[in-house]
This record gives sequence, C-alpha cells and structure tokens, in this order.
Amino acid sequence: MIKKIGWGIIGLGNIAGKFAGDLALLSEATLVAVASRDSDKALRFAEEHGAKKAYGSYEALFEDPEVDVVYIATPHSFHQAQTLAALEGGKNVLCEKPLGINASEVRQMTARAAEKGLFLMEALWSRFNPSIQQVYSLIKKGEIGAISYLRADFSFPALDRDPQGRLLNPALAGGSLLDIGIYPVFLAYLFLGVPKEIKVSAHFHTTGAEKQIAMIFDYEEAMAVLYSGFSSHSEMKAEISCESGSALLNPRWHHTEGFQWQKGEEVQKVVSPLKGSGYIYEIEEVHRCLRAGDRESALWSWEDSLALHSLLDRIRALADIHFPAG
Repeated sequence: MIKKIGWGIIGLGNIAGKFAGDLALLSEATLVAVASRDSDKALRFAEEHGAKKAYGSYEALFEDPEVDVVYIATPHSFHQAQTLAALEGGKNVLCEKPLGINASEVRQMTARAAEKGLFLMEALWSRFNPSIQQVYSLIKKGEIGAISYLRADFSFPALDRDPQGRLLNPALAGGSLLDIGIYPVFLAYLFLGVPKEIKVSAHFHTTGAEKQIAMIFDYEEAMAVLYSGFSSHSEMKAEISCESGSALLNPRWHHTEGFQWQKGEEVQKVVSPLKGSGYIYEIEEVHRCLRAGDRESALWSWEDSLALHSLLDRIRALADIHFPAG
C-alpha cells in the first residue's frame, strides 16, 4: 500500500479553504496540519477541513515530521521568507503564485531548494487546467498554424476593499499585476515565450498600489494584448488566434471548463468540467513529482517561474510599480 502524502497548510484564507477541499478528494493525500498566527483560526480551519493538528505558529508546522509538503497561501510579500523557512525545516513546498515578489527572490528560493534536495513549485494552477493543457497541445502540434495574436484579461472590482489588505497595500506587494495580472502574462509566456519588447500603461490607487494595467507583448511574428485591473469586471475570455484558426478559452479562462476550437470553417466546442474547485490538478502534479523523486515539475519548472518573474520585473520597471520589500 502506497503511503499517503502528508500535507501542511499555512495562510488559512479563502483560497486555502478551497485547496483543502480539493485535497480531501484525493485518496493518496492527507491533511496533517494547518497553522496560523491566530491559534483559534487554526483550530477552526482544522475542524472544518479535517486536519489532524492545528498550530499557532508556522515554525511548529515546519517541524512536524508527518508533514511531507507545505502549501503556502499567505500574502505575496511573505512567500520568500516562509518558503525558505519551510525548506530549512526539510519540507517540500507548493507556494502560491507569485512565488516571490521579484526574480531575485525566486532565484534564492530555487537555489535553496536545490541545495536541500527538496521539491519546490509555484502554485500556478492554470498551468495544470485540463482545457488549457489540451489547447496548448493542439497548438504546439501546429493544428492551426503559428500564433499571430493572443488576448487575455483578468479584472474584478476591488477598489472598495480594505486599503491595508493584500490587494491594495504596496507593503504586501498589492496591486492587480502580481495578484491577477500574472495570469495573462503567464498565458502569453506559455504560448509565445519571452517577448522582444513590452509596452505598458498603468493607473494607481491612492494607496500607491497599481489598480489597472494594460500590456502589449511584441514578438517577431505575433503580439499579445493583456490587461488586469481592480476597477471593473472584464470578460475574462482568452483568445489565441493562429494562421488558420483560433482557440477561445471560456470565461473565466484562468480556471476554464472548456474552450472553442476553430480550424478553417469547422468549429468545435469542448466541455471539460473541473474536479472540485480546480486545484486538484496541481496537487496531482505535486504528488507525481514527489513519487518520482523530481525536485521540480516539467510542466512548470523553476526556469519557467524565473522567466515569468523576470517578465513581471520588466513590466514593473516600465510602469513604475514599486514595493517597499523590493
């Protein structure tokens, strides 16, 4: 009988709750422990999601011998320090996107994982979405020719949120770019790679956090038009247009449950319902890597995270987006 993989979770917010719900759907996983600086919150979360243990400190969870891998779902600005602490405790790590707040942090985190011989992956769940994987495979096979245009957006109204909260507080690396803009940037990188030139335009909240940003990625034979923002809703449907056809990822495209595939005059609609909340696919990839002894995922490698964060750094420099932490 294969030993179950023991999980620990820190950062017990809404996303962590959905992640824990998906974890419970997998027979090869067990939620060993959860941790919060607020011990009562940890106890409530543990009771709701069936965790065996609840800790009032992250350090206690990192020292638990039953925990094989830690899922980190805290605000962006804490990811580096907490990932390094988990690795120091001998734990494999799945850290929510963005892995760090800049490429330098990502380099330090992956270097430490390599030194320790431990698994580390950025929890960019869209990379493991079945519909996105299917479209990626079809396009890479040249089914409809080379990509000429990609469009992706991600926006929702959030300007009425707590200005000290993670979305609008620069001290927490707030702003739309790292929170949701990372998804359109990821999609362009996944399908087209690193652009030769980037153009940006951004608007800022009174807190100093960027509240909306438009980006154009220029490639040799293609362009990507990307947007994220907290000022309003957007369609959140991604389009990948090629020489002889196109793919449309259904809204909300970053966790889509289907797509439309057009090849010439032929149009096919594909429905692909997600299991659970959609986190199950990245969890399965972590399990696969741990079982195989892999320290990084071939689908979303350390090199991919570094390339993505280098793009985000370029965008931040062009848009004049700054965080106190770096």
